[in-house]
Amino acid sequence: MDIITIRASSLSDLLDCPARWEAKHLRGMRMPSGPKAILGKAIHASTARFDLSRMSGVGLTADEAAGAAVDAIKHPDEDVDWKADEISPATAEKIALDLHRAYCAEIAPGQEYLGVEVTCEALTITDLGLTLTGTTDRVRKAADGSVGIADIKTGATAVSAEGKVKTAGHGVQLAVYELLAGNAIGRAMDAPAQIIGMQTGKTAKGQRVAVGECSSGMTALLGDEDRAGLLQHASRLIHSENFFGNPRSQLCSEKYCPAWRSCHYRA
Repeated sequence: MDIITIRASSLSDLLDCPARWEAKHLRGMRMPSGPKAILGKAIHASTARFDLSRMSGVGLTADEAAGAAVDAIKHPDEDVDWKADEISPATAEKIALDLHRAYCAEIAPGQEYLGVEVTCEALTITDLGLTLTGTTDRVRKAADGSVGIADIKTGATAVSAEGKVKTAGHGVQLAVYELLAGNAIGRAMDAPAQIIGMQTGKTAKGQRVAVGECSSGMTALLGDEDRAGLLQHASRLIHSENFFGNPRSQLCSEKYCPAWRSCHYRA
């Protein structure tokens, strides 16, 4: 069986709509990023700079590290359609800076990180003919000495008004990141996975940060003696080249799919 390399972060796209995944990741079809995606990248960039400085002992202040968020918005490394959402560059910058400061003040002091933006160059699963690559946001050390991952999630519904992080539906994705992180550092993740939720409201009331733990999705990802896991299904899709479309997908839209106009599955 040939080994095919895929980015682990693309698995959800593949399982949601194989035709969209094939257009983006095999045919190389591209479309501009939206303001929400750039906002998320900006927050990831500045919080990573802050956490890396703490790990290295440099100790940048929150304001010193915030420049990475501004740079990501003002000088993105990809095309951006700022008309795609009702978020202007100025609004995105304000939201990013507000949430960055909240993270640095409320979340970071309670975390002990062993790695920031931990990259797995190649995790090969020979039986499935897949090599997974990708980056895990954080590897953390828990109070009991166990090690786990923390994943930053930004969005309009990331944290409820009661301060609860939205964790439902993320278990499988976090299990993939656990595999990548374990491969990268040479140690299995034995602490619960965390989601660091960052609510991207335009006002202070709608901007919340919180941490929640997520149940493991490893069984769903890898399967067990009774059922195949999602990685097995992904392998079969890719190697069969049976990239069917899903017109009921919430992302079946010209806004999200580069092949939308020519897709015959929308009939």
